[in-house]
Amino acid sequence: MSTPQGKSITRELKVHAALLGGFIALLWAIEIVDFVVFRGSLDRLGIRPRTVPGLVGIALAPLLHGGFAHLVANTVPFLALGWLILLRKTSDLFLVSFVAALVGGLGVWLTGSATSVHIGASGVIFGYFGFLLLRGWFERSALSIALSAAVGLLYGGMIWGVLPTRPGISWEGHLFGFLGGVLAARLIAGRLRRRAEASRRGALLTRK
Repeated sequence: MSTPQGKSITRELKVHAALLGGFIALLWAIEIVDFVVFRGSLDRLGIRPRTVPGLVGIALAPLLHGGFAHLVANTVPFLALGWLILLRKTSDLFLVSFVAALVGGLGVWLTGSATSVHIGASGVIFGYFGFLLLRGWFERSALSIALSAAVGLLYGGMIWGVLPTRPGISWEGHLFGFLGGVLAARLIAGRLRRRAEASRRGALLTRK
């Protein structure tokens, strides 16, 4: 016999699967259309540093990839890290994605090579990594610290991706995406503290 709690967990897992699966399906659909119809020309819509048209790429770059190998490389970490963010609250994924994409995109636009075009969801993925890695530091709860430690053990090697170690890889996108994730962790932790303080004040007023 199913319980209300079991049904709630099942429903939540379905929502998580739909969110992550839907976004990955969108990325693959865009790459297939780009390959078949546009012959890769959509990649020119990525971030072109310090150009006005390149600003549009801040929104579009996470949706574009330089071939299927690039997309495959981003699919697995996106699903794994995204699911870890969803474990607590669905809205966290939207906030972290937005902040990582915005901070990462602006950072690339300001600091990237003038002749480069930056595409791919890896900036957002590094934002997820930064959020999960530093969430324990900002929230200081046992669960968040344990999760940060686990992410550090499993994905700690990703940190080298923020350094200019490989040509053709947008280390700027990785670095600023990571910093965007750290910023999101701080924002969410501050929101949680404010809610906890408001609850404590409300409890004190009720006792009075």
